[in-house]
Amino acid sequence: MQLPLQITFRNLDASEAVEAKIRVRAEELEQHFDRITGCRVAVEAVNRRNRKGKLYKVRVDLTVPGAELVVNHAPAEDHSHEDIYVAVRDAFDAVRRRLEDYVRKRRGDIKTHGSP
Repeated sequence: MQLPLQITFRNLDASEAVEAKIRVRAEELEQHFDRITGCRVAVEAVNRRNRKGKLYKVRVDLTVPGAELVVNHAPAEDHSHEDIYVAVRDAFDAVRRRLEDYVRKRRGDIKTHGSP
């Protein structure tokens, strides 16, 4: 990455273990496309009224040449996202799929239709 990874925590304390997991997942993205210019990750604890347990929302902004890939992984009632590591995993899996689609389009593997 040309710019350093930016990690932000909202409504919760910063965790070195979660930061380390995010850094590992961001490095894995570079194996799919080595021209990533920047990556910003925001981890937020979602407050739910009258409910037990916290849900975590993870947003990943990935900047690549000519595009910005954004994944805002906000669970509605997905109780698996009460674990912050599962929320991070799901968000990075989604951004990896979008990055793979972007790479296929750049290589010309995906046929684009011209305007009629």
